[in-house]
Order: sequence, then C-alpha cells, then structure tokens
Amino acid sequence: MINFKSLIAEKIAKEVELDKNEIEGYIEVPPNEDMGDYAFPCFKLAKTLRKAPPAIAEELKGKLSVDGNIDKIEIAGGYLNFYVNKEVLTKTVLEEISEKKEKYGADNSGEGKTVIVEYSSPNIAKPFHIGHLRTTIIGAALYKIYKFMGYNTVGINHLGDYGTQFGKLIEGYKRWSSEYNIDENPIEELMKIYIRINDLCKEDESVLEACRENFRLLEEGDKYCTELWERFRDVSLQEFNRIYDLLGVKFDSLKGEASYADSWGEVVDILEKSGKLTESDGAKIVDLEDVGKGVCMITKSNGSTIYATRDLAAIRYRAKTYDFDKCLYVVAYEQALHFRQIFEVTKYLDIPKKCQKGLEHVQYGMVRLTTGKMSTREGNVVKVEDLLRESIARVKEVIDEKDPDMENKDEEAKKIGIGAVIFNSLCTTIIKDQVFDWNTVLNFTGETGPYIQYIYVRTKSVLEKAGYVPSFDEVKFDKLQDKQSLSVIKNLYKFEEILKNVIDKNEPSILARYLIDLAGSYSNFYNENKIIDEDKDIQNARVYLSYAVGTVLKTGAGLLGLEMPNRM
Repeated sequence: MINFKSLIAEKIAKEVELDKNEIEGYIEVPPNEDMGDYAFPCFKLAKTLRKAPPAIAEELKGKLSVDGNIDKIEIAGGYLNFYVNKEVLTKTVLEEISEKKEKYGADNSGEGKTVIVEYSSPNIAKPFHIGHLRTTIIGAALYKIYKFMGYNTVGINHLGDYGTQFGKLIEGYKRWSSEYNIDENPIEELMKIYIRINDLCKEDESVLEACRENFRLLEEGDKYCTELWERFRDVSLQEFNRIYDLLGVKFDSLKGEASYADSWGEVVDILEKSGKLTESDGAKIVDLEDVGKGVCMITKSNGSTIYATRDLAAIRYRAKTYDFDKCLYVVAYEQALHFRQIFEVTKYLDIPKKCQKGLEHVQYGMVRLTTGKMSTREGNVVKVEDLLRESIARVKEVIDEKDPDMENKDEEAKKIGIGAVIFNSLCTTIIKDQVFDWNTVLNFTGETGPYIQYIYVRTKSVLEKAGYVPSFDEVKFDKLQDKQSLSVIKNLYKFEEILKNVIDKNEPSILARYLIDLAGSYSNFYNENKIIDEDKDIQNARVYLSYAVGTVLKTGAGLLGLEMPNRM
C-alpha cells in the first residue's frame, strides 16, 4: 500500500539536510480536512536553515513538485500542506483490502521477534472480580494485536498460586472445614473461610504466626499443605476457565508463581555472588537507593520468598525459554515500584541484556466501586461472571421485546452483552481509573461496543440487500469522491498506522477510538448516499465500500475481543 507520509518525507529530505525518517516523524495530519491530508511544520527546520518558518515553506514549495500521488501543495503560515490524489488513495485502500481481506492492516514488522504478554493472573481461591477484568481484557487485546502484526506472541497467565494468603487459607480450613461445603460452591466457601481467618488474624497475632508457619511448610513440600493447595488451585481454575470461555480469552501458558519454586534458590545464590544481596533485620534485600528505587526485599526473615523473588525466577525462566524481545506485564499502576525494582535487579542476574531491555510494565488504572475501593478481605467485590451474565440477560430482554423471532437469540445476546463489557474497559486510556457503575457498563447507546456491532450489521445488511459483493475490478474509484465516501476511505487507510500506534504505546484504546470514528464515518456515508442505485457503477462502488468497512470493523473489533453478531 502506498505510504503517502513516507513519499512526502522523501520529497522534503531531498531538499534539506535531514533524515527522511526524522522528517516523517514531524509530518502531521491537519485537524481540518480543508487544510490538506498532511502537513509539514517548517519551524522544525528553522534552527538548521536559520530562516523564519514561512520563508522556509515558500522556498520548499518552489522546489517540490506535484505528481500522480500528490495533487497540490499549499502554504499555511509556517506549514506546508499536502493534498493527496483522492482516486489514487481510494484505489490504494480498496485494492489492499481486496488482496488481504481480514488480514488488512497487518504487516511483517514483528517477524522474527518474540513478545510475552502476562495478563489476568488472578489469585487462586478468590473470586474472579472486576478488578481482574481490566488486566484480562487489556492483555488479551495486546496479545491479539501483536500476533496480528507478525510477532511470535506468548500469552501467560501468571496465577497467584503462592504466598502467605495460602497459609491463612490452610489454617482456616484446618479450623472450620466441617462448616463449609467446598465441593458444592468452592470459591464462595473458600472466600468465606479467607475473610473469617483474616479477621481472626487481626485479633490474634498467634493465629497470624500459625498462618505464616503453614506457608513455610508449603514451601518445604509438606504433604498435607501441598494436597490442600492443589485442591484449592484445581477448583479455582475450573471457575476461572468458565469466565475465560465467556470472554473468549485464551493463554499459551498457565505457569503460576509456584511453577518457579525450583529456581528461587538460584536467584538468591546469584544475587549473593553478585555482592548485591545484603541482610537487614534477618531479611535479605537488594539496596537500590543509589538509583532512587528504594529497597527490594528478596526473602523474609523466616526465609520465605515474596513476590519479587518469584517474579525474578519467572523472568529468568522466560528469558531462557523464549529469548524474548519484549515481556509485557499488564498490571495495575499500584505495582509500579515493584516492577521498577525487579527490572533493576535483573541487571545482577544471568539474563541477556536484550531481555532486560524488553521488560515493560503496562500500567492500567484501578477499578473502584461507587462506594469506594474493593477488597476481597472485606468481601465487597463485584464478580465478573455476575457482570457478564447480567449484561447478556439485559440484551436478551431487549431482543425479546424488539425482535422476538430472531434466530440464535441467545448466541447473539452473548456477543452483544459481552462486547459491551469488553469495549467499556478499552474505550478510554487504560491508565485512567474506572469507577464501576452498572448503568455505564451496560449502556448500549453512544460510543459503545454495541454501536460498532450495529454499524457492522448495517454493512452486512447492505450486502444482503444487494445480493453480491462486486469484484475489485468492477469498482470505479471516481464514484467514491464525495465528502462522506472520502471520509470513510481516509479512516480505512489509517488502520495499519493505528495498529502500529497501539503497539508503540501498548494502548488498546487507540484502536477502540478508531473503530468508533470508522463506524461514525460510515454512518454518515450511509445516511447521505443511496447505496442500492439505478447506476450500476455507483452501486458497485458503494456496496464494495460497505464490504470494506464491514471487513475492517470485524477485524478491529475481533482484535479487541468483540465478536460480531449477525443481527441487531
């Protein structure tokens, strides 16, 4: 596909002493279409050329020539505005979609590179609540987008299956197992035990010490503690997998913290040999104060490991197993210091520099209730399965009212209801906190997942009404030069660049906002143009444009995790 920005940068680079790639980075898309398709800010050359930007623009315009790809070049203050040939643009976009179809937008930029995405990572024996939903949805989207762009992508669910909380749960089970039916409703009952033992720990320090001792025994392989832990893990995974199936989320690996138990000692040994491991009140630490990152604890005073030890062991394993170029941790911003510390400590381990540099913390905002912060310990959480089933039920009610004879209504309600939840989590910048409100999450009007699905269904109905999709050779590009058609074409052209931006910033909301813009531009086109027309050339062009929009909407939505319904 023709890269107009690159062509413009090449033209300018021939006339000035700047690298083409640097110039391309300066080129902007004007806020107003009347100001052209691309703009180069000449003030970027002012220091080098020692001239005022308007004078530079005037001089450059005199040297640059228009051609078959660029129709005209105009000056606006210190900017050079470029207008691309609209028929060439239309042909470029539609021909690429004709050739690549559902692969349109993909490139080979990730070829030969490996990216690990760690996401979801719920704690065993605790409910899968909406606090886990964002990491699951964000991580799954990044996983799919990297894979789509040619990367060898590995999705890891780093289960929270180790830690002091299991010592607490084991202690609670020892005391009260006869009072709770874990076989009947495992997660609910385990949560009740956890809340109860946690409350008791607050009242009695000796109970807390017993819990710590349980965890120490678990680390040492005690038979009773290990069998209990395995049971808690198995029943938890059954519940988690039910939720993952609803969301359409999959993983390549379910290696939790416990999987690296055999190599925790190696981490400690290597750090000791490096001379960086010191003792503090019985605990072993790495002092990072000299680089402004505080103190990273490696083992507690009783010899137990903590998150840092287990994460460092996991990084070593991943570096040796996958030799990754990137390893993304999709974890809330509350853990920012933790990741800054362990990334720093990897410098003292036997980990290749390439892998050290590829470690990235993809931070996202917290999910809070309208009543405040959630807490498993306090028992005030909203479970993801309840949210998803409520969303599906509300969609089903609407379908029953408006289209009672719809085929496969349960399946369509599932696609729309879950799509609404997923898109709600991705439509704003991920670093922002979200306040969970049922009315907002399940609002199906406005800039939502169901809106994108609705526009997709509209493109599908156009094709059904026409009864065919014309071949690319039947499309006359001059029939798509009206304002609404060109707005759609320009949005379609952006798709590959949008996906690259998502990867550059690890920000799926960029794709979510793009899909809203594309859907909106098609809606305007649909409302302003008669698609089924007496003029066969006009009909062919407009039907094909509808096909192109539907293809990109389905691909883009699928990368975010939304399935497209057949009817709405």
